[in-house]
Amino acid sequence: MLWRRKSFWLALSAFWLLLVLLGVFPLRLAVSPGPLPGRSQGWPRWLDAAFLQSFSQSETNPEDVAQLPQVFRGSSCTWGACFDTSKCRGKVLKIFVHPPAGPTSEAQRRILDSLEGSRYSALSPADACLLLFLPSQDRRGACGPLPPNWNGGRNHLVLSLYPAPCTRLGQAMVAEASPSSDIFRPGFDIALPYLPEAHPLRGGAPGKLQQHSPQPGATLLAVAEEKGRWRITSTHASACLWDRHCEQDPGPQQTYPGETLPNATFCLIPGHRSATSCFLQALQAGCIPVLLSPRWELPFSEVIDWTKAAIIADERLPLQVLAALREMLPSRVLTLRQQTQFLWTAYFSSVEKVIHTTLEIIQDRIWGASGHPSLMWNSPPGALLVLPTFSTSLQDFPFYHLQLGSGPGSSFSAVIWVGASGESLLKLIQEVAGSRHCAQILILWNSEKPPPDRWPETAVPLTVIEGHRKVSNRFFPYSNISTNVILSLDAQSTLSTSEVDFAFVVWQSFPERMVGFLSRSHFWDEARGGWGYRTGMTNEFSMVLTTAAFYHRYYHTLFTHSLPKALRTIADETPTCADVLMNFLVATVTKLPPIKVPYGRQRPEAVLMDSADPRPVPEPQPPDEDCINRLAAGFGHMPLVSSQVRLDPVLFKDPVSVQRKKYRSLEKP
Repeated sequence: MLWRRKSFWLALSAFWLLLVLLGVFPLRLAVSPGPLPGRSQGWPRWLDAAFLQSFSQSETNPEDVAQLPQVFRGSSCTWGACFDTSKCRGKVLKIFVHPPAGPTSEAQRRILDSLEGSRYSALSPADACLLLFLPSQDRRGACGPLPPNWNGGRNHLVLSLYPAPCTRLGQAMVAEASPSSDIFRPGFDIALPYLPEAHPLRGGAPGKLQQHSPQPGATLLAVAEEKGRWRITSTHASACLWDRHCEQDPGPQQTYPGETLPNATFCLIPGHRSATSCFLQALQAGCIPVLLSPRWELPFSEVIDWTKAAIIADERLPLQVLAALREMLPSRVLTLRQQTQFLWTAYFSSVEKVIHTTLEIIQDRIWGASGHPSLMWNSPPGALLVLPTFSTSLQDFPFYHLQLGSGPGSSFSAVIWVGASGESLLKLIQEVAGSRHCAQILILWNSEKPPPDRWPETAVPLTVIEGHRKVSNRFFPYSNISTNVILSLDAQSTLSTSEVDFAFVVWQSFPERMVGFLSRSHFWDEARGGWGYRTGMTNEFSMVLTTAAFYHRYYHTLFTHSLPKALRTIADETPTCADVLMNFLVATVTKLPPIKVPYGRQRPEAVLMDSADPRPVPEPQPPDEDCINRLAAGFGHMPLVSSQVRLDPVLFKDPVSVQRKKYRSLEKP
């Protein structure tokens, strides 16, 4: 009987299980309700999912997690619907600024100053394809009148450096500081950073990562508070760092005023808009921003890949956030911090960079597929210093060979500036043409006398371009130049073939920098309260003269089409300033010093050739004493970087047989 009962119940259980499998009776287990498809996840929305994989892989959301409400995301305006690109002649962005209604505010004045003399400016609305409107309010808080030629806001940009109530107007694009995510229109509006009132107009302070470096192994947190203050603690503190209602002890803390940048590895920034002013502070300090459920759009999110510099997490999961920060690899921490410094320097350190970045984003929309790729926006030197009008191929620029695994070029073009002819010019042509790397020689004839009828016979093409030119035209991007590398020379330069070959080989290892023979240095003159220029032979230098230097031909394009006209005018008015200006430009792009190579012959190192009067002078003639200070004021900072490194051949000056040396003529008398 017992065996029959067991068999009966076993058969009944098997029959019931078969019905369940066939779907007749659904199986219900005593578990919490499962996730429902089609709903957004409530776990941390990490920009780098590798930090918290167990919480970021699922695409569903538990029912017991509160859902953020779906809100209206602005009008139906899109780039294609509300902007007419046919008005942009040659697909080049030109803007006209409507004069502000009423008195000009300080913020509006800074916007106007940043656009003055830029390549974007147009003189009249007829010449522009984008009209810039700076909104204003009267004393009663009412919005100011709309400008003429408003056309419903079409092809208009309403720009405000600070949150303002009078920006959402018609079909106009909006560029404002820290816009709320529920009204921001991706691909149409542009999110700006929240700038402090004292933010510099040009240049700006450098990043502070070198000055703000916590002790090795000490991972510190800075928690943003009200009025720009920071609370410093550790990732090993409790999870109550940003919960004011928590009863636990948050651990040891230090509080710093808002003017002091946080000296920490991670900066926790709450999601409300009042904390957006802390975002730029974190970037400048090299502190990795950890944004806790931000309710505002990140600045320039259309082009900047914030996964490389910041972390976005859910403020409702403090334990998981702190655990992920503690477990982050030091190499990853360093990469994120380095990216904060690049982004700060490239796009956020001055009002001018913020405005120009905004316009460059619009220019990229006009260009479409010909605009800046993501690599240009998110790696040095940044999109503002890389002009797609030069080339659409990354390999043609000197900055991306390491990422692409390509070479910088195997030949160069010699460009010789001639103010007066002589025997030295003919000898120089023969020495340069004898280099196995020389592809062509270009003579820029700037002398009152006509060029000679006969030139030395060379194995490479020799082209003469006649005409009286300004000194700045020495750095014009001539279409005759067929290589990516330029050897800039003066008619009075004296170089041997071995010197040219060695300097070119050195340049191939540093294609983004200048490689030259004659060096100069700058210094701060306490007595005068300004910058000074030193021409003597010293171990330290920050410039090389362009009378004998290798550099990439892209710098000619940048010099002509990117530098403000006022700076090029300084070089034309003071010819000895041209060398300084080119060194300023390259240092601004690379943030690195030039490379110095040796002269083989015993010639005076300090001889300087004046481009206006190319005869050698017994004593060096420095630029006008105001030149370097005027250029520093135009750039907004001092970009030159000093160095004490000179690169020599391996056996240079070694007491061995000359026959064993590759560059033998470097040491011949």
